[in-house]
Amino acid sequence: MCRSIKTLRPPFQDEVTDADIRAAALQYVRKVSGFRTPAAHNAEAFDRAVAQIAAATAELLASLRIRGRAQGGE
Repeated sequence: MCRSIKTLRPPFQDEVTDADIRAAALQYVRKVSGFRTPAAHNAEAFDRAVAQIAAATAELLASLRIRGRAQGGE
């Protein structure tokens, strides 16, 4: 669906920044909504969706267990 969204989990990406997560969320919302930049009357909903998806993505990445890697500094 969104080929330009890069994989953010190890081993594909060791360091993931908030900017990386937000960029992926923004790309997803743009694809799903069909808007690159929403009209003023849709901006709040658009921005809220980006924030919610970014939060869910951060939670997902923090919860993933990757084989061969210690969790939480173990």
